[in-house]
Amino acid sequence: MSFSYEIKKELASHSACARHCQIAELSAIISYAGKIVRTQKDARLKIETGNSMLLDKFKLLLSKIFSMEKAVEEITGSDVLRVLECVKMWDARKECFFNMETVNALLIQQACCKRAFIRGAFLACGSMSNPGKSYHFEIVCRTRKQAQQLKDVMDSFDVDARIVVRKKNQVVYVKEGSHIVDLLNIMEAHEALMNLENVRIVKEMRNSVNRRVNCETANISKTVTASVRQIEDIEYIRNRKGLESLPDHLREAAALRLEYPDMPLKELGTCFSPPVGKSGVNHRLRRISQIAAELRENDKEVAVS
Repeated sequence: MSFSYEIKKELASHSACARHCQIAELSAIISYAGKIVRTQKDARLKIETGNSMLLDKFKLLLSKIFSMEKAVEEITGSDVLRVLECVKMWDARKECFFNMETVNALLIQQACCKRAFIRGAFLACGSMSNPGKSYHFEIVCRTRKQAQQLKDVMDSFDVDARIVVRKKNQVVYVKEGSHIVDLLNIMEAHEALMNLENVRIVKEMRNSVNRRVNCETANISKTVTASVRQIEDIEYIRNRKGLESLPDHLREAAALRLEYPDMPLKELGTCFSPPVGKSGVNHRLRRISQIAAELRENDKEVAVS
């Protein structure tokens, strides 16, 4: 079962209490998935979808708003005009259809109606990727005006929605995980919201562990690399002049590094007599490296001459 299916299943069973919110959701479903077919005798309204949950929600809304109990794959006769007039897509006085491209702004003025509008649009044409893999929420729109209206409604809730062209469609999408959580809350898909939050927590913990492991691995690699370089310098001095040529404090540092090649500087400092701090150990080993570098430089000059 996909995450989109879980969301739509929850939204399909949700029913707004206020009639104006029901009308806002119905208008979104008709605008995004409806098709009006006009003949000389009458008009038909059909919901074009293979999603049974959308048809069930459409039937539920018709039942609550108009007390219609008949099949809803297609509405005919006077019922069509009654429904379209309610969602402001039919002007009974002028006997003409309004454009179905966007929903009448009067129907989505209140925040609760905007929530219902987004809910209806997602039920009709929305989808969401598996959050375990990536965060991607989208609603496919028929036209640019329709997409812009949806984006504006989402923006009113401070959701960073964007529009992209995909073939002949305009797609409104959101990729930020926290904003998708906000959208699920806006649509009142609370169960899906909790499931998404659980996934986000697990992913964040996994990422945190990976970052820590990578950091520790990098530190270990850095320590090993530095230790190898220090031992090479110490051995060069030993072979070139002997460690007895070093001052007492540097000779002690060289001997301890040879004895404990993998030990971090902080722990190595506890082996000194008396113990030395990490910065003190680092200073002594750097001085040894400088002496080795000077010896190498002198040897190069001798070889050239």
